[in-house]
This record gives sequence, structure tokens and C-alpha cells, in this order.
Amino acid sequence: MNEKGLLAGRVAIVTGGGGEIGSAIARRFAREGACVVVGDLEPAKAARIADAICAEGGQAAPHALDVCDPQSCADIVAFAVKRFGKLTTLANVAATVTPLGDVEKLALEHWNRALQVNLTGMFLMCKSVASAMRETGGGAIVSIASSHGHIGMPGRPAYCATKAAVLHLSKCVAIDYAPYKIRSNTISPGAIDTERAALQRYASREEANRAKGPAYLVGRTGSVDEIAAGATFLASDESSFMTGTDMLIDGGYLAFKGTTTNPV
Repeated sequence: MNEKGLLAGRVAIVTGGGGEIGSAIARRFAREGACVVVGDLEPAKAARIADAICAEGGQAAPHALDVCDPQSCADIVAFAVKRFGKLTTLANVAATVTPLGDVEKLALEHWNRALQVNLTGMFLMCKSVASAMRETGGGAIVSIASSHGHIGMPGRPAYCATKAAVLHLSKCVAIDYAPYKIRSNTISPGAIDTERAALQRYASREEANRAKGPAYLVGRTGSVDEIAAGATFLASDESSFMTGTDMLIDGGYLAFKGTTTNPV
């Protein structure tokens, strides 16, 4: 692992660290020199990623995490500080998706679950890390929003609404904690090549990529490593003049709303 990387000397918590995007961020953070606490609702997934990081020469530890539970959020912060001595970085990645459907078809339980994980989970983690970051003298929060937080999509009311709220909650955190040198930014990915995203509507990842690729200026879906690269930049001093803003990593989708024909 690189001891002189962009995140040397940092200690990071990655929520949803056992998932495809979360694990890519955790591993990239570690390669850039950070000590990483991999948090996930499924402890076995967190342990597998932490073990992989350690096998590559990095420093990581797993911890069970339910971002909907205030005590669980507080516990992972206390663990990070005890294990690695401080906390400088938070990547809010944990999220859930709902069944497709308009507001009539979407069950209240699915709406509430999206709010709890995607939005309240981010709120609770920001709330939990604030004191530790103040004591460290500052830090960086990177929260995963979505291009769907910028535009509406058919059949996705809960996901779009919660990701739009993530954008604005991050701005409020940036405003309130700027005096403590804590920066807060978001990343809005477009379609990313993950199993969960693909199998929601398609039979395979290959089919999903073939169908979605033409909707992007670059002609393809994104990779988890591209999101990890953006998160690393926002967590590092390379982005020291950025806070309260959003980084689009969407292959140009929002530049032309997914079509280059029949302009309105």
C-alpha cells in the first residue's frame, strides 16, 4: 500500500462497505494510505472486504453497521477512533432501492425504508462523526447521491426523492461545519455496472450495459472504480477548495438527458 498516497494519515469509515461501490471506495482509500473501517449491515461482507484490504498490505477493520440505528452509527465511530486513534473521513454509501412503481403502486413500507436508509442513515452518520472530526481538527464527508436526484425518473419516486434530499442535506452540513474545517460534498453517479443495478430490470449485467450504454455520451455505463476515484479526490486535499457541491460522474447523461435525437 502507498504510504505517501492522497489519503496518507487519514482514518475513514465507509458505510455500505461490503457492496460493490462501497468496497471499491474502501479499497481505493486504503491504497491511497487511509486506515479504513468497513461498515456494513452484513458483517460477513464487511469482514471479507477488510480482509482483502489487509491482504493487499493496507490497514482495515470490519464493523457491523445499521445506518438506521443511532446507536450502531455511534458505535462504529467509537470503534474507528479506538482502533486507529482518530477519524477524518466519512463515505456515506449505504443505500437501498425500492420496487418500481408510481406513488399509487409503491407501498408505504418501501417509501419509509428508502427514507430511513438513504436519507436518515446519512443524517445519523453525519451526526455521529461530527464530534470526532472536530476533535481531529477537520475532515471530509463524501456522500453518494445520484443523477436521479437531479431529474425525475418513471417508477422511482422514493429513490429520486431521497437522493435529491441527500444533495441538499450535504449542502447544509457543509454550511454548518465549515467553521470546524469539515467539508461535505456529494457524488452523483449515472448508471454504474453493478449486479444490484442490473438485475433490478434486466436478466444480466451484460444486457443492462447493452441497454443503458447508448443513453450516455461516452457510450457505456460507469465502473465502480470511477466512483471510487471521485470519492478519493473529494476526500483528499486535492479538493480542499470544494465543499457544499456535487460531482457528476454520469458519462454526460445530464448534459443531454439521455438522448441526442429529437431535441426539444
